[in-house]
Amino acid sequence: MANITAADVNKLRKQTGAGMMDCKNALVEAEGDFEAAIDILRKKGQKVAAKRADRDAVEGAVIAKTNGSDKGVIVKLSCETDFVAKNDNFVALANKLADIALASGVQSAEEFGAVEFEGGLTVAAKLQEQTGVIGEKIEVAELATVSAPYVASYIHMGNKIGTLVGLTAEAEEAGKDVAMQAAAMNPVALNRDSVSEDVIARELEVGKELARQEGKPEEMLDKIAAGRLNKFFKENTLVDQDFIKDSKMSVAKYLTSVKAGLEVVDFKRVSL
Repeated sequence: MANITAADVNKLRKQTGAGMMDCKNALVEAEGDFEAAIDILRKKGQKVAAKRADRDAVEGAVIAKTNGSDKGVIVKLSCETDFVAKNDNFVALANKLADIALASGVQSAEEFGAVEFEGGLTVAAKLQEQTGVIGEKIEVAELATVSAPYVASYIHMGNKIGTLVGLTAEAEEAGKDVAMQAAAMNPVALNRDSVSEDVIARELEVGKELARQEGKPEEMLDKIAAGRLNKFFKENTLVDQDFIKDSKMSVAKYLTSVKAGLEVVDFKRVSL
């Protein structure tokens, strides 16, 4: 049996909003597996507040930038404390790194380390130098890119979340609106076709178990679960979500209202 600590229970409670004893029992049943414990809580009808809670606890700055047209990049520069993350020099470094990443065309944090920073130093060497100066571990923890006919960016919550949205045509205001949507609503995928089979299977299983516990006939479970899956798509895929500025239309319909044929083709969201 896994050793379930009070800290584990508290962590799950913060992630889900479920009661202390419910969290403890779920962790015991799941033998300490947090993802399995979340599913157990959901199957028992608990309203889980953070199905997709961001779990990396590092501090830092997330910078999203575009070239004004067809390319964008997000760089997450991580550090150990909030004090460093809010320092002007640290944020300036994160911005410079994003500029370099955008200009270089790199596609991953791994290859970015070998790119020249300035003065003969690579990005990796510059970060090592700054680690010595600041006294904290500093690294490019994540790098994401989007290429499309038009790319918009958005930075939210004091450099805590950065998003990029790729559109089929230039639409500056609409691009910013949808980038804000992605930051605020944290979609799991662009559209329902982009949702992984594993996620779909998981949602169907949870939906059937909830219906079973509600006393629904066994022959109706698949249909009920399919209905709940459609609701999941509507709430969790970017183009199907209610538009945050006008909940009477979806994001897809909003874009069409701006310009005929305007669509989202890609998006990226990076957060601390």
